[in-house]
Amino acid sequence: MNHSYQIFKKLIVATTLLFFASCGSEKAGGANEGVIEFDTKAIDQTYPLAGLAPGSATLRFNNDKFVMEMSTMGMFNTSIIGNLTEKTMAQTVKFMDIKQACIETEKDIIAENEGYKLKIEETKETKKILQFKAHKLKVTMVDNPSVTFDAWYTKELGMENCNALTPYSSVKGVLLDYRAKKMGMEMHFVAKNYKKAEVPESSFEIPAYMRIVSKEVMTKFFADLQ
Repeated sequence: MNHSYQIFKKLIVATTLLFFASCGSEKAGGANEGVIEFDTKAIDQTYPLAGLAPGSATLRFNNDKFVMEMSTMGMFNTSIIGNLTEKTMAQTVKFMDIKQACIETEKDIIAENEGYKLKIEETKETKKILQFKAHKLKVTMVDNPSVTFDAWYTKELGMENCNALTPYSSVKGVLLDYRAKKMGMEMHFVAKNYKKAEVPESSFEIPAYMRIVSKEVMTKFFADLQ
């Protein structure tokens, strides 16, 4: 009986060590924290910067902060960093010897969103996107009503106010299939992967090597690429 007890004890220890080894490999993150990967493409393939449009994007979020990171062939790198509490949004660009970022305040963001006004209608239609129940939206461009498209979002990730700084501010959930416009180029984002993971605060910081520039300077940079 003593021999059986010793074997049982060793099995418990081995199982416990295996459990902690597997759980310790990656921190799962909190309720409003994780990573979503998107397939992306430019809506207008004739747009001058369509060739620089990335084929994918990664969204990292943690409560009131998010960062959308995009890269084209590892050469043209840009990110959008949002802080819902401070109501700021920053765009960074890393391209050849250019390493710069501009920070927009709430006033700047509202003005930019006016150029991409959306009429959003909720529907009762739902479907699965990844593992989430997604709700369909009918979207119309306010300044060009002939342009309409569908968008989808989920309520299952929390983050009710995550769209507060965007033209989708009325949508109380995380967008999984949608369009967005930044620096003149409109893009389509479709979620392809989700991972519940810890996202450190450093993810939402502008790198120290970035030069902070005005919105006008950043706009001119994109205009000069065309």
